Amino acid sequence: MSADKKFTLDLPLKVILTEAGASHFISNNKKLLRFKLADNQEEYGISMEHFSPNSVQNMIILDYISKIEISMPEFVTKRQEIMDLSKLIVFSVLYKQFDRQIFSQLIQCDCVRQHNRANPSHLIDERTKISDRQLRTQLSLKDNIIQQSRQTILDPVWKGIMANQDTTTEEKNVYLLMTEKFLNRLSLMNWYIITKFYKQEGFTQMMHVIRQSLSEYMDKSKVAEYISVMVMELALNCENTNMRKAAKVLYHGIDNSDTLIYDPEIRAKIVQELERNHELVFISWKIGGGSTAIGKQGRLQITLYNKNDEFQGVKESIESKMAANTNKKSLIDFYRQMPDGEEGTDLGLYYLSYLDDACKKVDIKFESLVNQFAANDLTVINLIFNF
Repeated sequence: MSADKKFTLDLPLKVILTEAGASHFISNNKKLLRFKLADNQEEYGISMEHFSPNSVQNMIILDYISKIEISMPEFVTKRQEIMDLSKLIVFSVLYKQFDRQIFSQLIQCDCVRQHNRANPSHLIDERTKISDRQLRTQLSLKDNIIQQSRQTILDPVWKGIMANQDTTTEEKNVYLLMTEKFLNRLSLMNWYIITKFYKQEGFTQMMHVIRQSLSEYMDKSKVAEYISVMVMELALNCENTNMRKAAKVLYHGIDNSDTLIYDPEIRAKIVQELERNHELVFISWKIGGGSTAIGKQGRLQITLYNKNDEFQGVKESIESKMAANTNKKSLIDFYRQMPDGEEGTDLGLYYLSYLDDACKKVDIKFESLVNQFAANDLTVINLIFNF
């Protein structure tokens, strides 16, 4: 479940920067690159080939990244890396949303309101601006209080996790680690408020709202796994469509292109051909709705682009599978009970209805759309989440 097990990921990323991100890199003498993206938009950013998951996560949390795009002729050899990247991005968006929610709840707490009434010239509200440097200086003197308040928040949460009879020891360890990760990524401003009112009258209300949000976001984080599998299934679906078309061109007269695309040597030749013809599958993750999009900061739009003549078929297939009645079986049961020959490219489409259910349970808004740009014959699959 954790998105940063691996120290580095090896994937060819185009990282599109926000204004804040571009300013940061320019001020550090890093030359920005101009990219033409799958949707024909031209954007500025940086490229990454070998990177630590933490570095990308920190950039997302700092609001430096607006979009990440990756394009390859085949994804199957990078399956785990793609899934890790997808989970990493989802967790980053969740960490940011959690932090925003905590701030909006803390400033509504009674002790903060009382402080504001008593100190009208030093209000703590959504307009309060204190520089990170000032916050760091003040918090450096309160390290002991930070540790104590962390423990006060976490103790009952950890007891609840350990007492849960329905989870394995491994799952318990994952949840314990995850609670710490959410708290570790709280902003300096939130820690400033927590430490300012530590043990004052009304502090228990603060602890209560933080624990409630922590529980809510722990539940939401379970969706990261579903999303990463969905993205991978759709990428493989697009990849296999391209491979079959290329196989028919390369090996005229062959009826069953499936036998070709699963032969390792022939597959390698097909991949080379796709690369040469620039027949690539593109995946992009668009983070947030832009700085001016009120209420859309927790939005994540994942888009897969693929040249595909069978646009209407893909659209109808996805729409029918979205409405498919999966009888609420677990995903593992569903896989086991599939008739022979039905597994493979179509499987991921059924997975949409599982993802839809998982999102509804934890109040994540999810929609999927399929479109086509007639001008360049692209099939476009959009998965849109509002966390």
